[in-house]
Amino acid sequence: METQLDPMKDDLPLMANTSYMLVKHYVLDLDVDFESKVIEGSIVLFFETGSQYMKTSSAGKECCQSPFDETCKMGASEPCHIPMINVGTCSSKTEYNDFAVSGKEEEATSEENSNHSNNEQASGISSSKDCCDIENHGNKDFLLVLDCCDISVLKVEEVDVAAVPGIEKFTRSAKLSGVSKKLENLRNQIVHELVTLPADRWKEQLYCYTHCSQAPGCGELLFSTGTWSLEIRKSGIQTPADFPHAIRIYYKTKPEGRSVAWTTDQSGRPCVYTMGSPINNRALFPCQEPPTALSTWQASVRTAAGFVVLMSGENSAEPVQLQEGILSWYYYVSMPMPASTFTIAVGCWQEVKQQSFKQTAAIETNTEFSLPSSQSDFRCHEDICGHMEYPCRFQNPAARLQAVIPYRVFAPWCLMENCKEYLLQLIPQCLSAAYATLGTHPFSRLDVLIVPSNFSSLGMA
Repeated sequence: METQLDPMKDDLPLMANTSYMLVKHYVLDLDVDFESKVIEGSIVLFFETGSQYMKTSSAGKECCQSPFDETCKMGASEPCHIPMINVGTCSSKTEYNDFAVSGKEEEATSEENSNHSNNEQASGISSSKDCCDIENHGNKDFLLVLDCCDISVLKVEEVDVAAVPGIEKFTRSAKLSGVSKKLENLRNQIVHELVTLPADRWKEQLYCYTHCSQAPGCGELLFSTGTWSLEIRKSGIQTPADFPHAIRIYYKTKPEGRSVAWTTDQSGRPCVYTMGSPINNRALFPCQEPPTALSTWQASVRTAAGFVVLMSGENSAEPVQLQEGILSWYYYVSMPMPASTFTIAVGCWQEVKQQSFKQTAAIETNTEFSLPSSQSDFRCHEDICGHMEYPCRFQNPAARLQAVIPYRVFAPWCLMENCKEYLLQLIPQCLSAAYATLGTHPFSRLDVLIVPSNFSSLGMA
């Protein structure tokens, strides 16, 4: 039996075995349906073999799950079998500077995802001969464990990244010398090369993530769901190094899922937003939540025309019309962050804009803050950061001098005039004050959303 936890009192269980498989990037492809109050689609996870496995394998020891993995004590779920569903390949003609999925590709993906709506979830934890055995792990399949709750998983499959046109450049790496040309090893090597690209090649990396996420499936994986976890295995694969490093999960959320709130805004129109608490994002998508799990992500979200999709992302997304009445929004981040900081809000928001050029100029003039000379000197001599490598704004001279980052303000229509009168003048002053006090803004832009009055969560990161 699984331990019953009260999210209001107990710490969330960290089920993901990140010491053996660590997610480096998520690609989400989702549809938001307000009639059924469900978010449905797919997520592709790109993995790197975890540090703990690398240490134990290099020492010649047998490997099992991380200390976070409770399934060794509880017993793994019975594997469930989902009928094979065809997944189309992507077009190779996407423009390099356009990382969003093209209209035809997204429309096809939407149609493909709709085929899964009649599948039922297999859930429940039970004892099984497939449970990992610490004493004799060499005879058992490796079990990938993800943090997951209140989600209906429809299908899990390996992604054939080797089928992506132009991906051959990764297979020519010198690191492939001495490595078996076996196709499974080739796929994992491609993913390894992709996730370890230097930070200054982040645009190329994002471009490749996009195309790899659209590659066809190359075999279903066995999976089972518990109250707090999704467990995935591939028959005959006994080590994390041999486990597929790119997998696609088809799933849909539940209306009662505790990671999202389906409600109405101050104008009485429907909206949905991530709550952050009480169980982070594990009821929005399968993820890894231990503190060591820092990742980047990108997401394409489709919804009916009239709705605006806001999300944690570095780009100011603009909608693309896929077909009549359907819009798609695309966001990405290049800074590795915990999965709990992924946020999304969808509603009939309207962007609050300045009344005129004169007013805009006046606001910008009034928010010019002069910094003491000592602080100005400090900004020019900040030390090298000690975090993992990524495109960091603290190392960008132009970003260091940017007191007010680009921002947008969204609100329900009934609050538009109040926002124009009060909020638009306040935000640049707040941004400048934060810059004067704390230094360089870590993010390149800001979206401000006036959330519904029943917003009971912590701030959306």
